[in-house]
Amino acid sequence: MLPWRRALRALTAALIVAGAATLTPTATAAEAPASRTSAAAVSSGWNDYGCTPSAAHPRPVVLAHGTFGNSVDNWLVLAPYLVNRGYCVFSLDYGQLPNVPFFHGLGPIDKSAEQLDGYVDKVLKATGAKEVDIVGHSQGGMMPRYYLKFLGGAEKVNALIGLGPDNHGTTLLGLTRLLPYFPGVQDLLSAATPGLADQIAGSTFLTKLNAGGDTVPGVRYTVIATKYDEVVTPYRSQFLTGPDVRNVVVQDLCPVDLSEHVAVGILDRVAHHEVANALDPAHATPTTCLS
Repeated sequence: MLPWRRALRALTAALIVAGAATLTPTATAAEAPASRTSAAAVSSGWNDYGCTPSAAHPRPVVLAHGTFGNSVDNWLVLAPYLVNRGYCVFSLDYGQLPNVPFFHGLGPIDKSAEQLDGYVDKVLKATGAKEVDIVGHSQGGMMPRYYLKFLGGAEKVNALIGLGPDNHGTTLLGLTRLLPYFPGVQDLLSAATPGLADQIAGSTFLTKLNAGGDTVPGVRYTVIATKYDEVVTPYRSQFLTGPDVRNVVVQDLCPVDLSEHVAVGILDRVAHHEVANALDPAHATPTTCLS
């Protein structure tokens, strides 16, 4: 297939997603899946508001899913992994659009950060902790930076750990650069799925987020990336610059790791071991292919 035809097909798919987001007739995202996802999470040991943080792990961990994700599906491996290590673990749904169940992270990202703000307060109140650590995948690794920078989150967060985060946006292998050649497409994306439009490299949202520096004082940052990322491209655009930043490429720790964007957040044991190290750097252990 010719390159321009592949590009056209990808843009068409984006339009279909945008259209579905506005036309699907069903219950609101905040309703139908909520009870099911909450029950599934609690049964697996996380989202337990009776959990008391231990002296070894005094900070609850808040998990922020990626675009099209939700509070359970994104964390079916990592959440129990952290619970088994003794953490109180919580996950939220954010960025819901009306009439779009299950698939979240599509609303305006600044509004999603406000949802995170309220959720962190809820977790702190329930656990009695003074701070949380946040682990996010994709948009969920970038969106909390807005909370830290503009909503006072730095006072409540010790560390932010991003798995494949689109900290400086994405070109989707260069496809977003074709948007000017398709009049109206970007306007449709912005209107129907603003959370997608906000993640395009050079967007107004990202320009504001990254102005004046990537980080804020008092928070430790870890970025865990894969060089095979096909969603957040180029993959080094995920990296942050500033004090208290560690940028990690999983292939530098395990050269045969073939995880791409989805796997590095959901399944990859190397990435998850690095999450554990970032949450408790005083007791970090070497990460290898057998971690």
